Amino acid sequence: MGFTIPEPFAWDESFRVDYDVIDTEHKGLFTGIFDCAAAPADAGKLKSLVDLLNAHFSSEEGMMSKAKYPDFDGHKKMHENFMEKINSKSAPLDAGTLTFAKEWLVNHIKETDFKYKGKL
Repeated sequence: MGFTIPEPFAWDESFRVDYDVIDTEHKGLFTGIFDCAAAPADAGKLKSLVDLLNAHFSSEEGMMSKAKYPDFDGHKKMHENFMEKINSKSAPLDAGTLTFAKEWLVNHIKETDFKYKGKL
């Protein structure tokens, strides 16, 4: 995809979108994916990640809707497409799925979420 994937896989200041609630949720998503990578056979870790993703996307989309963010529909569609892929997976997660999730999150934040900085 585009941006360097941090190792170890963790949130850092380069991912800050300047909305505390979203930054906190993004940190949780990094942790959730890290936890899945550390224990790919643990179905509970995958369920926790899915729960985190659903909560975050709902929160972020709520903020975008309230602010009448112009690319709301396109942004929401990206979330839906990602969730379709993640929801189609089950433990044990393979390396390709984990790499996809890491790359998607990093690139989504830096390419897509950064576009709403200062607009919500």
